[in-house]
Amino acid sequence: MKDYQVPEQTRIGHVHLKVSDLQRSLDFYCGLLGFELTQQYGNQAAFISAGGYHHHIGLNTWESQGQPPAPKHHPGLFHTAILYPTRKDLAAIFKRLQDEEYPFTGFADHGVSEALYLDDPDGNGVELYWDRPKEDWPLKANGEIDMFTKALNLSSLLQELDH
Repeated sequence: MKDYQVPEQTRIGHVHLKVSDLQRSLDFYCGLLGFELTQQYGNQAAFISAGGYHHHIGLNTWESQGQPPAPKHHPGLFHTAILYPTRKDLAAIFKRLQDEEYPFTGFADHGVSEALYLDDPDGNGVELYWDRPKEDWPLKANGEIDMFTKALNLSSLLQELDH
């Protein structure tokens, strides 16, 4: 049934999250992570971006105002992955979160990328990562990408800030 393939340049344009407290989410995504607010609808919805795009993340309380986080073991969003342009940019946000004592849920070297994991205030998983250049991605003998999960060398990551 493979009679159609999504075009190669297709990208995920944005994610829209249900949140329980809009201001608390704006404090996290804009205040801590550094996204820009592009539009807000009172205390019900907001749209935020990086670099002037109309929005990368939508936040709303339409069905979730004041509600607790969704149960971890139910279907739904596992995490939103935010791609940083360089390893140095990932190091900078790691240092910022570390300085703010924001809790991480994990760190990983996936071969193709390096990632930091945390939860937003509503328990939504957030992955902050950078991709290694495609020519450096590990491959299996049959040519498939060989992604894995190994420990991320955080000392090496922080050394990026010295350059």
